[in-house]
Amino acid sequence: MRTNKKLLVSGILAASLLTANAYGKVSADEAAKLGDTLTPIGAEKAGNGDEIPAWGGGMQSVPAGYKGDGIYVDPFANEEPLFTIDQSNVEQYSDRLSPGQVAMIKKYDDYVMPVYPTHRTSAYPESIEQQTVANATSVELVEGGNGLANYQDATPFPIPQNGLEVIWNHITRYRGGSVQRNVGQVTPQENGAYSVVKFQDELTWRAGLKDYDPNEDPNVLFYFKQAITAPARLAGNVLLVHETIDQVAEPRRAWVYNAGQRRVRRAPQVAYDGPGTAADGMRTSDNFDMFNGAPDRYNWELVGKKEMYIPYNSYELVDRDLSYEELVKAGHINQQYTRYELHRVWHVRATLKEGERHIYASRDVYIDEDTWQASVIDHYDGRGELWRVAEAHSMYFYDHEVPWYAIEVLYDLLSGRYLALGLTNEENDPYTFGVERSSREYTPGALRRAGTR
Repeated sequence: MRTNKKLLVSGILAASLLTANAYGKVSADEAAKLGDTLTPIGAEKAGNGDEIPAWGGGMQSVPAGYKGDGIYVDPFANEEPLFTIDQSNVEQYSDRLSPGQVAMIKKYDDYVMPVYPTHRTSAYPESIEQQTVANATSVELVEGGNGLANYQDATPFPIPQNGLEVIWNHITRYRGGSVQRNVGQVTPQENGAYSVVKFQDELTWRAGLKDYDPNEDPNVLFYFKQAITAPARLAGNVLLVHETIDQVAEPRRAWVYNAGQRRVRRAPQVAYDGPGTAADGMRTSDNFDMFNGAPDRYNWELVGKKEMYIPYNSYELVDRDLSYEELVKAGHINQQYTRYELHRVWHVRATLKEGERHIYASRDVYIDEDTWQASVIDHYDGRGELWRVAEAHSMYFYDHEVPWYAIEVLYDLLSGRYLALGLTNEENDPYTFGVERSSREYTPGALRRAGTR
């Protein structure tokens, strides 16, 4: 195993992570590494000499054949796997896998990991890179670490000094400013039988509002609205979230519109280990987007950086010729359509604080250095047993300079079931970036007026 210690502050203990303003902004000399030895958002530019290439600015142009219609062409369609990890050789590669990935391979003889050449495709708009550099010397954690001070946009801690800062980089990472998507979610039974729940999601960062006023509601990070469009028994139910920056000063605001009752209600359960929307008990609220929401129930230890095989450049999973029936199988998605690459990740360990409660007693989070996206998370129960394994199959939306997920998958090792979220193969208009929204569209009153039944 190659362990990178250059950027790791050694001796960081969980107890030290929550010291108010001891962490956050770095010196101007440290920040000068951004764009020099580090990428503008904080990854190491250099490769490892053989398998991981140096970062060369990311993907600079769209692939030939892309028509600009949101139907993404695989730029690496002609590549073949370098090798495949399966039950016959998993021990050989286990130091570059998470315990959860190893457990999945050992549990299912058809759970294989095809490993391809590594491509560091991700890049960002110049404004996001510039704001990230500025953040390095200005943004801090608020007291207790459960929020950000002096934050506007982009990556808050490109040179993180503890695990909590790495987690905030994931929570706040750039996803296009304002986007609408139509996606499917499945929770197959152990025998593979499933039905599809369809969502229309809207995510608008405050700076993406057409009537954005930095002095109005300054504690909001982004607005999120999720409407169920199918099946008919659930269609019309809508979730609205105002995600706050300083969650010490004000927790997340959430409301739900129940189509059957035609009523809008506050929804404090949409947080932590509250049940995920229409997920049949297969995920918690904070499993969405791999991890989201207030991090205050855990201590976050920065274990370090390592090289790891993670899902990456997963364009085959959004292929319009791939049906849900072909993709959704018993126990796990059809792994023949997946792609894994060797990348450097930040390893952060979350352990439940004394006196707090959550169904997950601990989590090991592996976050891609080039995007600050959580790529793999292993979840442990109160007995310390490995319970659930999450993998985010990422891709780069090259026409909008947005790294994000093709799909997220959360496997339950005990029940043999799983949840897959973000399916787009059979959806119309899967992603629309740059949509115009105003703050008026994200109020409880607007939620009530938009009720369809």
